[in-house]
Amino acid sequence: MIKPSLLCKHIRRPQKRATLALATALCLSAAPVYAAPAAPPAAPHADAPKTAPKEFTGAAALLPDDAITHHTDTFAGHKISYTAHTGTLVLRDDAGKPTARIFYVAYTQDGADPAKRPVSFFFNGGPGGATAYLHLGAAGPTALTFPAGNPTDGANARLAINPDSWLPDTDMVFIDAPGTGWSTPTDPKTADKTFYGVKQDAKAFAKTIQLWANTNGRLTSPRYLVGESYGGIRSIEVAEALAQQQNLMVNGIIMISPALDMGLLDTSNSILASALTLPSFEAAKLAMQHKLAPETAAHQLDEAYHYALGPYLSTLANTPPTGDAARDFYEDVAKHTGLPEEVITKERGQPQPMAHDVRSRDGRLYTLYDATVSIADPFPEGVDNGDSPDPTLSGFGRAYGSAFEQYASKTLNYRTDLSYELLSMKVNAAWDFRGDGEPMAHQIPVLRRLLALNPTLRIFIANGYYDLACPFASARWVAEHIPVGRNRIGLHTYPGGHMLYTRPDSRAALARDVKAFLAP
Repeated sequence: MIKPSLLCKHIRRPQKRATLALATALCLSAAPVYAAPAAPPAAPHADAPKTAPKEFTGAAALLPDDAITHHTDTFAGHKISYTAHTGTLVLRDDAGKPTARIFYVAYTQDGADPAKRPVSFFFNGGPGGATAYLHLGAAGPTALTFPAGNPTDGANARLAINPDSWLPDTDMVFIDAPGTGWSTPTDPKTADKTFYGVKQDAKAFAKTIQLWANTNGRLTSPRYLVGESYGGIRSIEVAEALAQQQNLMVNGIIMISPALDMGLLDTSNSILASALTLPSFEAAKLAMQHKLAPETAAHQLDEAYHYALGPYLSTLANTPPTGDAARDFYEDVAKHTGLPEEVITKERGQPQPMAHDVRSRDGRLYTLYDATVSIADPFPEGVDNGDSPDPTLSGFGRAYGSAFEQYASKTLNYRTDLSYELLSMKVNAAWDFRGDGEPMAHQIPVLRRLLALNPTLRIFIANGYYDLACPFASARWVAEHIPVGRNRIGLHTYPGGHMLYTRPDSRAALARDVKAFLAP
């Protein structure tokens, strides 16, 4: 059986030592307060479907014709009439032969001026994750709501109107990457080479966005990219591919719990990566001790950041301490992280992100993507948790897949017998992280170029406090070391983990901050 090697909603770290049992990224606080769900969406009015091309075979031929439905809903007091277009766009090679049908859902406000109305293009991460998470979790008109008081109960999650939808502020196009969701390559034998890599993926997304904008008369609209986790890397690469290959520049990029450079996430090989993870350990410890209050959180996280990049990193960078000095150092790290001192000692002061699993000695199994969320450990007697399921990857996070199938069928009038590929391990395992002749593509130089070439480009980065996979400190460190355009990068942190928007309070705060970011 292939073990999952995904992190950052589902980032696979290309490292020699497998240190993590990985999961999708859901962030829930230890005891979040959930509002009562709004009424479910009303039945849509549907147009006659647009006929899909008849040049496909295999799975690509099983996708239905496009569906167009019309809706009127109220979001946070804003009544909006809008059109949902659900369907596929066809990618072709240089000879005009189809290479993939790319699935998307577009929401456009009726009667809006396309020259002024922003349009945002969404994608998740992985690589191998579909976009149902952002769609039904953060920004779409309908959200998946988990039971109050039982946030890991995916079996009883329900769809309801999303009061925090971004639709009042932007049109939205949710796009599934090839091999995920219902996006289907026409030739599975060549899909690895054609789509499953940093540069190939960016090229495919850039062309998809250009096709949609051109087909729908939106080439002059303000354009934004929205990516989660590996979607941070993807958004940077897609922005450059759009400019260089499709002659389209974006106005802004919104990143949620982003991976910005793979090297900054590899704690097995980088003391800087270890330092950037430490503040998230400390935030989780404070939260579980009920010592992270809203009015003091910013100051506490700032102190944790400076400790991690000051005394902690300095100690790791110098000759390793021994004797009493080592014991003092390990004791100090244990105090900051809340981890047992014997674990810190064993790891020589560099706890791996999965080290929080040692807390399962209390009978609980914690998830990498929110160090405050746990389930009962089915193997509490084990030395490690190698045989235990991740609470999100194997648990309640799976609810997004079936929920999206239901939503597409009932609300969007889009029905297919194909299963929705919420998380493709095949895509993840095949991913090529190389770029420009290097063993690994690096996105920070690309981000620097984007900010220099586009003097009005703005970046919005959102992180959860308790995310050990893509820590908030990593995004802060990258932003602080950007030489050009630093003042155009906004950093935002929220209670929660990797999918911070699964907490209703954080989802609402994120929506408010995005509204301000998108305002003309």
